[in-house]
This record gives sequence, C-alpha cells and structure tokens, in this order.
Amino acid sequence: MLLDIRTQSTIADYFVICSADNERQIKAIVEHVDAKMHQEFGVAGRTEGSPETGWIVLDYGDIVVHVFSPTQRDYYRLERLWSKVPPVVFVQ
Repeated sequence: MLLDIRTQSTIADYFVICSADNERQIKAIVEHVDAKMHQEFGVAGRTEGSPETGWIVLDYGDIVVHVFSPTQRDYYRLERLWSKVPPVVFVQ
C-alpha cells in the first residue's frame, strides 16, 4: 500500500506499507528496496528494526517504507492510523 501523507504530516510525503510471510522474506524485501533506491536515486536509507521483530522501517526522507510480518501489521494497523489520507496504490 502506498499512502500520500503530505496533507497530514511533515515527517514524509509517502508511506509504503507491506507485509512478508516470514523473516527471510522481510529481509529480502528490505534488501531489494534498499538496493533499488540506491541504484535508481542514489539514496541510502536509515534502517530501524530487524526481521526477527517483524517490523523494519526504511527511511529515505520523503518516503518511508514499513515492512511487517502479518502479526505485527495486524497489531499496529498503520492503515487505520492514516485512514484520512488517500491510498495512491493498493495491491492485495
């Protein structure tokens, strides 16, 4: 899910929220996103969290990527917290 949060927050312009079924997939998604952001835009993000915790945040300034395990995504429900902002892209 890609959320346009520009009208509600100054911390970033967009949130990307996605899930992975296990720690290995979380790690693979994070590595791929980080490599592509560096390759395409020359930016390096700050990373918080780990696959073991079920939630990793990649901060690229204007874009913040959240990669969750299904359990953590259901627990934190970021989509509900940001329900007033329009989703730009939603893939299920």
